[in-house]
Amino acid sequence: MQKIKLNDEIIVIAGKDKGSKGTVTKVIGAKVIVEGLNIAKKHVRPNPNAGVTGGIVDTEMPMAISNVALYNAKTKKADRVGIRTDKDGNKERFFKSNGDAIV
Repeated sequence: MQKIKLNDEIIVIAGKDKGSKGTVTKVIGAKVIVEGLNIAKKHVRPNPNAGVTGGIVDTEMPMAISNVALYNAKTKKADRVGIRTDKDGNKERFFKSNGDAIV
C-alpha cells in the first residue's frame, strides 16, 4: 500500500516550492506530480498534424515522494503516514502524530 496516493493533499518539505500545498494529480513510481507546483518551461516543436503550435510551454514536472509529506488538516502541519489493519482486516493509512485514519 502506498503512503501517498492520487488526490491526497500534500505539503512540499524540500526544494524550490518548500512550504507550498497542493493536490497530487499523478503518481509515477517514486515520483508525484502536484497540481500547480514544480513548474518548468519546456520547448515544444510545432506539429501541424497533431495541431500543436510550437513555443515555450509551462508544464508540471514530477518531484520525488521524499520531498513531500501528507498535510494534516487537523494539526495544520506536515505529517508522517503509517499503515495498519482495521477491525475487518483491511489496510488503512493513518497519521502518526494523532492516530486519525486518512479518508
